[in-house]
Amino acid sequence: MAPALADFFHALREAGDESFFHPHPLTSPEADARAGYRGQDLYYVIIEAGAILGYGFLRGWDEGYAVPSLGIAIHPTRRGGGLGRMFMHVLHEAARGRGASRVRLTVDQRNVAARSLYEDLGYVIEPGGDGSLVGVLTLERPTLARNSLP
Repeated sequence: MAPALADFFHALREAGDESFFHPHPLTSPEADARAGYRGQDLYYVIIEAGAILGYGFLRGWDEGYAVPSLGIAIHPTRRGGGLGRMFMHVLHEAARGRGASRVRLTVDQRNVAARSLYEDLGYVIEPGGDGSLVGVLTLERPTLARNSLP
């Protein structure tokens, strides 16, 4: 897993994504650390034919936060096809499964595509610091539709 994640991080660096996505260094040693991680935070990848197409996380539980920080990156060659939206839903479900009532994220104000996705998903976006914005989403509990059973 670590070599594929290192390749993914390399592709993000090559695309210049470090200015937008920098939760940790996008390096091979960090790929090894993420692949071997053991703790309360959650790290996910989307894999196709051995290559990582997406990387996401919910973290902050290790530090005792009730509201996890969400992060997501999609491989530069796979953006714009709905993979990011689908992955966001997976991360939201994972947070719900852990009992979180909200998730938060930070986005660079210049990252228009990400901001648009987050706003479309219902995130409330407010100014953060250093050119960043902070988004918060209240996770609604799924409910059964009335009259859905015979």
